[in-house]
Amino acid sequence: MSVTLSAMPTTSDGSGPAIAVRGLTKTFGEIQAVRGVDFEVALREVFGFLGPNGAGKTTTINMLCTLAKPTSGSASVAGHDIVTERDDVRRNIGLVFQDPTLDGYLTAAQNLRLHAELYGVQSSLVAPRMRQVLEMVGLWGRKDTPVATFSGGMRRRLEIARGLMHSPRVLFLDEPTIGLDPQTRRSIWTYIRELKEREEITIFMTTHYMDEAEWCDRIAIMDHGLIVALDSPETLKAQVGTDRITIRTSDDDAAIAAIAARFGIEARIAEGAITFGVPGGEQFVPRLFAELGIPIEAVSVSRPTLDDVFMSYTGTTIRDAEEDQSKHRNRVMMQMMTGGRR
Repeated sequence: MSVTLSAMPTTSDGSGPAIAVRGLTKTFGEIQAVRGVDFEVALREVFGFLGPNGAGKTTTINMLCTLAKPTSGSASVAGHDIVTERDDVRRNIGLVFQDPTLDGYLTAAQNLRLHAELYGVQSSLVAPRMRQVLEMVGLWGRKDTPVATFSGGMRRRLEIARGLMHSPRVLFLDEPTIGLDPQTRRSIWTYIRELKEREEITIFMTTHYMDEAEWCDRIAIMDHGLIVALDSPETLKAQVGTDRITIRTSDDDAAIAAIAARFGIEARIAEGAITFGVPGGEQFVPRLFAELGIPIEAVSVSRPTLDDVFMSYTGTTIRDAEEDQSKHRNRVMMQMMTGGRR
């Protein structure tokens, strides 16, 4: 599938991109995790990778952070090649992993000091920088508290602060709010947006939460190792051009056939209900009740969302895609364990 990439936002000083990727691939045996992706990320942009778990997002971020070597293709981060200039890349990036990596026995301040030492931050700069980043994430008052006593949201905020201690040019956030409640997730995103303004930093993040992707300047939708769409959230939603109608009936198979026959519309089952897109959804609903010929038990109409964008490009919702990816991974694991025997 070919994708027309949106024009990358340009910076006022005419500088090159913070991240440039060309034909990047990664295979594990016969499994193609990333299948030749191309994109660029501008300086001071919040760029999101949106897709189900298993789509290749984390593998891509691992290659860009020099934690995994590409099978083919090339990429540069902060102007440095991810293969031939790994040390330079690492000096210029911060990374917040999907899984917690803080030392719970240490205090917040001790965790940050250890990170600063590992990155060679000048000793005279450690204390003022620590205060700056801890105040930014609202944890200065807890700097001497053991991390083991922190909530999940506090730990995530501390991990973001730690990733900023050495003043990176690009901050990578891999599923930064996974496992957190909606209120805490919104709070984390408030900090991330403030961070962009105060630090003049480029932020590259992965997520499978649709509402989080709305916060990004641009997003790349990834599915089965490929980028299938790339643009701003508003532009992508505008491209859908239809409202989503979701209905539940007494006979879904018959209803799907009737929708196709009577209205010329292709409907599908998604997340246990019939869904399809039409222009002017609210005006279409009375006609649907009058002409479908099959009892409708429930109906809803919604404006285009990023989930609709994902469905328009992939033919499935992100939740159903995650279930399919999970089943595929289980099959692959079983084949590896049995040596391919049935």
